[in-house]
Amino acid sequence: MRFLLRTAINAVALWLAAWLLPGITIDPTATVDPDWKTASIVATYAFVGLIFGVVNAILGSVLRFLALPLTCLTLGLFALIVNAALLMATSALANLFPVNFHVDAFFWDAILGSIIVSVVSAVLNKLFVRDRDEQRG
Repeated sequence: MRFLLRTAINAVALWLAAWLLPGITIDPTATVDPDWKTASIVATYAFVGLIFGVVNAILGSVLRFLALPLTCLTLGLFALIVNAALLMATSALANLFPVNFHVDAFFWDAILGSIIVSVVSAVLNKLFVRDRDEQRG
């Protein structure tokens, strides 16, 4: 259940980033029957959220570990670069599937998108995802 909730949170965060930034696009309506347009949009965002979660879990932990010295040296600012790289990796991986998710430029679109996704994910995780310690006590 937590996995589905986190995937939905990723999907909402990516939707908000795509809505706010013109350089991040998710186009689920390219090859869709008009009767299934809403279901296709939800499925596309959920699929991109799933890809982002997998990339963040696997590649993100490795990149964060390798970038730890630079992150400490820059007082955490290098974490923005790592998160932007993860967003670009999600874009590249999603385009292997019939999903039109694209991040235009690394410098502004990916970095601003990673800030939006991080903030929205943090807020929604705090609101909706219960810690295991809170459930016990």
